[in-house]
Amino acid sequence: MRNIVLLAPNGQVGFELARSLVGLGKLHCLSRADIDFSNINMLLARIAQLQPDIIVNAAAWTAVDKAETEQDGAYLLNATLPAALATLAQQSNAWLVHYSSDYVYPGTGSNAWQEHDTTAPLSVYGQTKLAGDSAIQQHCAKYLIFRTSWVYAARGNNFMRTMLKLAQSREALQVVSDQIGAPTPARLIANITALSLQQALQRGEALSGVYHLAPAGETSWYGFAEAIFTLARQHGVMLTLAPEKLSAIGTADYPTAAKRPANSRLCLTKIQQTFNLQMPDWQSQLALTFIEWRNNTQVDNTVICP
Repeated sequence: MRNIVLLAPNGQVGFELARSLVGLGKLHCLSRADIDFSNINMLLARIAQLQPDIIVNAAAWTAVDKAETEQDGAYLLNATLPAALATLAQQSNAWLVHYSSDYVYPGTGSNAWQEHDTTAPLSVYGQTKLAGDSAIQQHCAKYLIFRTSWVYAARGNNFMRTMLKLAQSREALQVVSDQIGAPTPARLIANITALSLQQALQRGEALSGVYHLAPAGETSWYGFAEAIFTLARQHGVMLTLAPEKLSAIGTADYPTAAKRPANSRLCLTKIQQTFNLQMPDWQSQLALTFIEWRNNTQVDNTVICP
């Protein structure tokens, strides 16, 4: 039986991966509660003890704005750790699965980015993610790097949950409308990972590469928020926010420490053709994730309505 080592199983993506990967082998989960990820030598030794056939790295520094001032921490998790995992995977003849970001691209224009396009990160976060990608490609023969965008889930801290919380307590909201991308649920990332990895195990390292993983279609953060609130009202979630009080604003009106890409569109041709997949649209994926959030909220006896 294959040994699969999953790093960070308690995060948004890691939680879903722990459910999706169980059919591929014996799953060993290592969380930050189990071991200090900043002690890379100790972490590598622990992984090596498990004799991995597959290493899935769901650990990452995701605080985009904090990365501007806490660069060492961001580089450690997003660049140094993936480089070390790549070396270990190569030594163990194991597959390495890693998750990257639309932030590696410059965010210009309106065409969907292709995997071979020139990278030019606008932020420290994007620079650290690109450094991790490059290190894996340099040090490891068997790898799958999935670049994704606008990740959210029914659990954890993310845009969908934040919007729902704000709409229950505020009478008006302003959301950026000039950044375009595809909201990607963690569940879709995990499911596509499992399907792709299964084929990679069968077909070999010829499938190694960088792939874009996101739903089909595009929207703005404003459009994403509008769709979230529409679903909430359809499912009887009481919101303080009235529909007409959701306003669209420009990026310039919402300054942040890290610069965001205006164009986060990702071309899905490569992943769909290579693995014979058809990516679903972002709207249907949002509906599934929203229902999961609503059901979890009810089960947990958390008050939905203020």
